Amino acid sequence: MARRLNRAQDGRPAAPVRIVHLGMGNFFRAHQAMYTDRAPDAAEWGIAAFTGRSLGIVPAMQEQDNLYTLVVQNPEGNDYQVISSLSATHSGTDVAQLLDYFRSPDVAIVTSTITEAGYLPKPGGGLDADNAGAQADIAAIKEGRLTDVTTAPGKFAAGLLARREAGAGPITFCPCDNVPENGEMVEAVVRDIAALVDPSLAEWVEENVGFATTMIDRITPSISDEALQAIIDDTGVEDSAAVATEPFTEWVIAGDFKAGRPQWEGAGANFVDDITPHELRKLWLLNGSHSLMAYAATIVGRPTVYEAISDPVVNGWVNDWWDVAAKHLPLPAQEVADYRAALLDRFGNPRMKDQLARIAADGSVKIPIRIVPALNAERAAGGEPTGAERAVAAWVLHLRGIGAPFQDANADAVKGIGDGTLEESVEKACDYLQVPDPAARASILALARELEAAAA
Repeated sequence: MARRLNRAQDGRPAAPVRIVHLGMGNFFRAHQAMYTDRAPDAAEWGIAAFTGRSLGIVPAMQEQDNLYTLVVQNPEGNDYQVISSLSATHSGTDVAQLLDYFRSPDVAIVTSTITEAGYLPKPGGGLDADNAGAQADIAAIKEGRLTDVTTAPGKFAAGLLARREAGAGPITFCPCDNVPENGEMVEAVVRDIAALVDPSLAEWVEENVGFATTMIDRITPSISDEALQAIIDDTGVEDSAAVATEPFTEWVIAGDFKAGRPQWEGAGANFVDDITPHELRKLWLLNGSHSLMAYAATIVGRPTVYEAISDPVVNGWVNDWWDVAAKHLPLPAQEVADYRAALLDRFGNPRMKDQLARIAADGSVKIPIRIVPALNAERAAGGEPTGAERAVAAWVLHLRGIGAPFQDANADAVKGIGDGTLEESVEKACDYLQVPDPAARASILALARELEAAAA
């Protein structure tokens, strides 16, 4: 009979909480929590992780001493690892507990994986202070109702106020979302909301809060029933909180950790002075091709990354996009070529069942950073970035109800793009994405017509 994980039998003793994490999703548990678990000083660095607005997997985690199984799906078979780095798990609504952690001088780092939209950024940087949630949180904090905050920026500001009042010392924010310059983005949001709730808090942030920028890379699909059963069959453990991931993993970090950090480099993390080239390589080549396949491959009936890249036509579309992106990456040509070859191997892993419908979510914030910069740069240079324009064309059709189901955090802002004629949709999409070149718009329309005709 299958058993549940427990620390006495399967993991290390819970480490003292020194990291607080917001967003206890699969990627966090396959990536940052794994690096912390493998750090040489892991016994000193426990994580207290919070879900979003619901309990989520917290009951399942707490039943098994906050341990979980990481299933690494190699082409030749699974590798099972029990991760011990989560010392405590909580609902994201438990703000009182979150503030208690902020008050602890032992807590040195706040990490997060809440997607770009969760930080409530405005175009150009900083906090969207017009957001209703942000306004409600600012009012609550000013009135001393710190536990009433609901947004991530509100929780950050309430936490920093609690920390300052407790005299708990410096702390560092280390976001792990798939966003360029994520540390700079979070720094601008934190500084803005701090100034809005209490100008003196902004001064304290200047002296006591550090910000790190990260580049993260590991494909982590939703775990399948097949993988959950394999854990039982191969290890005798029943684990509803298990996570499945690929063998490849990369973490590049730049920034100032004012109160210390785990020895993540001992687990394979790479600390650098300039993270931009690494960010662009991953964002354009991996994430950009993911978005292209999420919209274009689902139009022609390919629901997973593996099925998409195994289709010669879709494979060609991916390489067309990579040809465009490669021209504008500030990296040696051989490094780009090697990364492209590695991506083909990763995408071609038949044991990874990464659903393109999941990847298709929130295209309104993904396409502008994953595709458009290289598209506009190539047009400005006099080229014809067909591979990039095909991705935009497929996104337009996605907004018109073709291919992967529509799900977007900015639905109100972009759902109207799909209304009207195809020509009108392309024009509205290009206005939204800031693609000004008339030749690019004409190419996107032609490619959209081709994809529409090829729809499965």
